[in-house]
Amino acid sequence: MPSDRPSPDPRASLAAAIAAVAAADDLDGALDAILATAEAVLRPTMAAIFIADLDHGSTGLQLAASRGMDDAARERLAAEVSDPGHPFTAAALGRLATFDHEAALPSGATFVGAYLPLVVSSGGVNVTLGSVGMGWPAPRDLDDPERETLTALAGLAALAMDRARLAATASERSEWFERMAHTDALTGLANERTVLRILELELARAVRQGSELSLALFDVDDFQSTNRDSGQEAGDDVLRQVAAVLAGSVRLVDTVGRIGGDEFVLVAPGSAGVTVARRVIDGIAALPAVAGKRMSVSAGVARFPADGGDVETLIAAATATLTLARGSGPGFVAETGVAAER
Repeated sequence: MPSDRPSPDPRASLAAAIAAVAAADDLDGALDAILATAEAVLRPTMAAIFIADLDHGSTGLQLAASRGMDDAARERLAAEVSDPGHPFTAAALGRLATFDHEAALPSGATFVGAYLPLVVSSGGVNVTLGSVGMGWPAPRDLDDPERETLTALAGLAALAMDRARLAATASERSEWFERMAHTDALTGLANERTVLRILELELARAVRQGSELSLALFDVDDFQSTNRDSGQEAGDDVLRQVAAVLAGSVRLVDTVGRIGGDEFVLVAPGSAGVTVARRVIDGIAALPAVAGKRMSVSAGVARFPADGGDVETLIAAATATLTLARGSGPGFVAETGVAAER
C-alpha cells in the first residue's frame, strides 16, 4: 500500500464513498468500500473496522474489515483489542476520536494511528456499534481536511452498520414469530423444524463472524422402561421436567428444543457447549424421582468448525458423540476426541 501524501483535499472523495456504500449488497461490501476510499485518499499503511457484538450483549469487538494486513497481523490485532486500553477498544468505549496515537510496531518502527468510534442515535440514545482505525509510519500529522474526511467516513461506516443491524433485527423478529408458532406442544420448547432453522441461522452467523458454534444432543437414559413400567403419564412428566431444566440452564443466546421422543437439542453460539451440557446433566440428576425412578440424560457435543462445516455434518458428529456417551453409562457427556465423562 503506498504511503506518499494524499491529494490536497480528500473530502472530494466522500460523494463516491457514499455512492459505493449505497450500492453495496451487504455490510461487508459497504465497509470494504469505505476502507477503499480511505486507502485511496489518505494512504494509510493499515486500516481496520471493528464491530461491537451487540447481538450477544458483549462489549467485545469483532474484526469486520481490514486493509494492509496479512492473516497473522489480523489475528494479532483481533486478540489485542480484548485489552480495554487498546486504542480501537478505547475509542469504542470512550466514544472519543484520537488522531495522533503513537505506538511501536513489533519491528520497532514508530506508528501513528487515528481511531474513531462508530456511533449512531437510536431513540435519542447514542449507541456504539464499533470503531475504525488507520495508521501511518511516523512522523505523520493529519491536517483538518484529513480529520474531517476520517470523521465523515466513520459516520458513513456507522450508518452502514446500523442499516445492517436494523435489517437483521427485522429478520430475526420474523424468525422469532416463526419460532413461537412452531413449538413442541408437550414441553413448550422449539420443535425439530424450528431448531433446524435456528441451527442454519446460527451456523451462517458463525461462518460470517469467524466464530464457534456448539451443538449438543441429549437423550433421556432408559426412557422406554419408564413408559413401559409407569405409563405414558409418567413418561410425559419426565420429558416436561427435562425440558424445564434445559430451558433454565442455558443462556439467552442459546436455543433448546425437542426433536422427537426423548431426544433434545441445544444450539449454543460459542464454544461453551460441553459446559452447558454438564450443567443440564447435573440439573436433571438433582430432580426428584418420577414414579420412584431417578432421572438422568446422556449428551453428545459437536462444534463448528472443528467437527463440521454444515448442518448435516454437525448433527452427524453430535449423534456419534451421543452414542459414545450412552455407551459409557447414564449421565455421561461426550465430545469429539475426548473420552466420555460424567
